[in-house]
Amino acid sequence: MAIGSGAPSTEELKRVPHHLVGTLEPHVRLSAGEYARLARQVIDGILTRGRLPIVVGGSGLYIRALMDGLAPIPPSDPQLRREIEQRIDQQGMETMIGELRLIDPEYAGKVGQNDRKRLIRALEVWETTGRTFSSWHDAQTGQDWCQALFFGLDRPRSELHGLITKRVDEMLENGWVDEVRSLKTRYGGLDKMPLSVMESVGYKDVAAFLKGEVDLDSARERIIISTRQFAKRQLTWFRADKRVNWLEESGPDAAESWMEWILKHLEKVSIKGNMVQEKSA
Repeated sequence: MAIGSGAPSTEELKRVPHHLVGTLEPHVRLSAGEYARLARQVIDGILTRGRLPIVVGGSGLYIRALMDGLAPIPPSDPQLRREIEQRIDQQGMETMIGELRLIDPEYAGKVGQNDRKRLIRALEVWETTGRTFSSWHDAQTGQDWCQALFFGLDRPRSELHGLITKRVDEMLENGWVDEVRSLKTRYGGLDKMPLSVMESVGYKDVAAFLKGEVDLDSARERIIISTRQFAKRQLTWFRADKRVNWLEESGPDAAESWMEWILKHLEKVSIKGNMVQEKSA
């Protein structure tokens, strides 16, 4: 899934050491909690070597799990998930969201009409534990295992939309359709591909093209819209985090200005153990 997930290129991997890239098979689900455990091992190793790790990405829940910890929600039950998925197929998303609304109105308000993944997990947790998903999140406690500096990149909407369109076009030009076709062969058909693939942005749209349900231009437009929606959710999530220092400069020289600003901040800190600390005056 290297193309559709936007994984670093071979050249980028040669230039800068990366960790936890390309380490899982497509059908393997990685929970936020498991990601945090693996990432902390890597980060501790980097700090032990006297280097400064940089965590890059846009998945807010995974960043929260890494930095703040998560409530100890029980692990997924594959059989129960399949049963809930069948109920959604039979009754429809709207009906099942209505069911969740009766159980957990707070979390139901966060589940979109097409957000199948969140809906399944909320219902699964309720049926497994008898507690709402919201109550588990309310029990979340920070672990303060490592201090960090947070930087967020923001751009004018028109510029962001242009970059998203360029990104999708490059993915398609680089062989995204062939990548999905290869996954189809591997898993024995488009309808047999794992949810971890089909729930990733764009894959179901490329699959719809391969099924002949839409033409490639329509699939492309769908992917662009989905990616814009995802970017909007990312910004909403991170804007609520007061730790984030926002870098809002735009244009062709923005990256250089961002680096200058970040390096200026890094000059003020030192690494001690697994803590990034302010240098004493």
